[in-house]
Amino acid sequence: MHPALQGALIGLGIGAFRVLAEFIFINKAVNERAKKLNRKAEFDQTDRKRMSTITRFALVLPFAFAAVFWWVWG
Repeated sequence: MHPALQGALIGLGIGAFRVLAEFIFINKAVNERAKKLNRKAEFDQTDRKRMSTITRFALVLPFAFAAVFWWVWG
């Protein structure tokens, strides 16, 4: 397998894992906060920005991993 493709797939896997893990952590915090304040559980502005930031990072990650793998092993 070409090193750039391998790097992109690894980066995609890591990015997907990071987005999923971050969503689980944020969702847990939102639910705890809602229970504490006796409100409906919903993401606030900070939580939405945090998710969008990690999603953008995850979108760039496969390209970065592909470039590094191609540079090192290509």
